[in-house]
Amino acid sequence: MTAVRAPASSSIHPAIGDFIQDGAHVFDRFVDPIAAAALLADIRATRPFDHRLFLSEAEFDADPQHVGVNPRPGRNLLERFEDRLGFVEQAPHITSALQALLGDGYEILNRKVVCGVPQTAVPPWLRARILGNPVNNLGAYVRPEHRDVTYFYGIDFHQDLIDYRDRPADFLTLYVYLHPVSRLDAPLFLLTGSHRLGAAVFPHDLRRDGPDVWTYRDGRGGEVKTHQRLLTGPAGFAAIWHACTLHGTQPDAADHERISLRYLVAKGPGAAGLDQVNATLHGPLALPQTRLDLAADGQAVIKGNIVNQA
Repeated sequence: MTAVRAPASSSIHPAIGDFIQDGAHVFDRFVDPIAAAALLADIRATRPFDHRLFLSEAEFDADPQHVGVNPRPGRNLLERFEDRLGFVEQAPHITSALQALLGDGYEILNRKVVCGVPQTAVPPWLRARILGNPVNNLGAYVRPEHRDVTYFYGIDFHQDLIDYRDRPADFLTLYVYLHPVSRLDAPLFLLTGSHRLGAAVFPHDLRRDGPDVWTYRDGRGGEVKTHQRLLTGPAGFAAIWHACTLHGTQPDAADHERISLRYLVAKGPGAAGLDQVNATLHGPLALPQTRLDLAADGQAVIKGNIVNQA
């Protein structure tokens, strides 16, 4: 975990207003696309991003493991490239927004490479097994030497609080595309305003009311109309969102992988803009249980994927 002190700002940052209104802030400036492309090339050089990532069906069935298969300290590809991340972590427009929302001493909880795996790379036996799962995190099926990256084949609308039982929503997510991401490249779908109901248990109660409009219910009697925003953009595209903002991706429909950087960044010890944001929410900031879709061994027990209707 890394504590960061950014330059103070004398004015109210627009990211605070965007978080209050939408639960997210999309940067109108990109991080350095040349640095992004160089890092992308070095990431792609570490392994083939195709069917060779995966165990065979027999290898998986001989020793199925559904927990402990994500990046962790000592097994995280970005640890190899820490000295290359200044184009994100020190970009003035990024640090000013983080400073405004999280205050002095904000802390990078986690940074990792996230890969949207294209259908052409997922073995047929595996596609059959995961069909209809709400969260297709493929780590369980990836060869152990490649588990320093998180691999997804679509993930339903969720809050990033999903992985943090009993932790308050005192952090945000920073997401950076390392190459151009179109509608076919498993872009993020974000439901603006969904954060207003606070923390809720996954899977979420959503009804599509129009091309870009959804009704979201929190299971406690709360209801809000949300608007779908598709996050596409060039290399260097960056966005941040609240831990209670619903977002997800469909399976990668392109013929190549989608590689991005994902950060979780927590508030510093003092007052900050995120406190103003959280004061406007109409629900809890933490939950003792965040998801109902997994068995004790980590296997999916619920089918259905609402984001595929987006």
